[in-house]
Amino acid sequence: MSDPRPTLDQLQVFLAIVEAGSFAAAAKRLGRATSVISYTIANLEAQLALELFDRDTTRKPQLTEAGRAILAEARVVARGMGGLIAKARGLTSGLEAEVTLTVDVMLPPCSLVQALDAFQEEFPTVAFRLHMEALGAVTQHVLDGIADIGVSGPLEHATVGIVRRQIGAVRLIPVAGPNHPLARMSSEEADAKVHEHIQLVLTDRSRLTEGQDYQVISAKSWRLADLGAKYLLLKAGIGWGSMPEEMVREDIAAGRLARLTITAWDNAVYRLQAIHRAETPPGPAASWLLGRLKETLAAR
Repeated sequence: MSDPRPTLDQLQVFLAIVEAGSFAAAAKRLGRATSVISYTIANLEAQLALELFDRDTTRKPQLTEAGRAILAEARVVARGMGGLIAKARGLTSGLEAEVTLTVDVMLPPCSLVQALDAFQEEFPTVAFRLHMEALGAVTQHVLDGIADIGVSGPLEHATVGIVRRQIGAVRLIPVAGPNHPLARMSSEEADAKVHEHIQLVLTDRSRLTEGQDYQVISAKSWRLADLGAKYLLLKAGIGWGSMPEEMVREDIAAGRLARLTITAWDNAVYRLQAIHRAETPPGPAASWLLGRLKETLAAR
């Protein structure tokens, strides 16, 4: 009895006939004799105990009902095997099997999406993982080996074992709900009264910035570990705080948030840095991704 397991070559020949429209065209595409193509398909049909092509009633071979049923599965298997071979070739050439990236929550989403869209086109065989953190937690992820590379905000002190380089910056602006008292004040009034109102401040999940405050100017503050929660509270009129300008531009235009005229906070710059462990420099795919992130930030 014939072995019912088709080979990758047989499936590729089968697909070539379907796509090219004939045995002769498939032979030309694959660089083989037409007789070899016919022999390969005859063996495949014998192994499956199915007739895949109707060769008698039409001038060109047409898929039978069984052939149409097999076609989708054949494409899945061939595509999967092709991906496996591409990944193996990438690994032998030094390409990473997987890249894990942790980014600061202040990184503009549009810059991240553009870079990742280009990454999956450039490195289709490289698996990818993404984490989002704030402040020193990005560096902590890279230090602990959770991430291969990171895009971090600025840290006041150098971290042993971490290599950093500037790749861009984000402008932060102070905002509050449109009915917040500070939203109705002039610059002079806001500067004098801002200390009396609750400031919403992002906190660090790591201990790398323990005891350090970044632009905290109010005597009252609420500490939040999530930028999304901060955004929701600001729109609800609870407290005031800084946000990346790009993330709130539409809300300001639509009147959902108001830009505050606080001198100490106006147009603050939050610098972004590409980071990795000194002992494990990024591979080709990770290096390419950091470069593309730098390009997308520069193009904003």
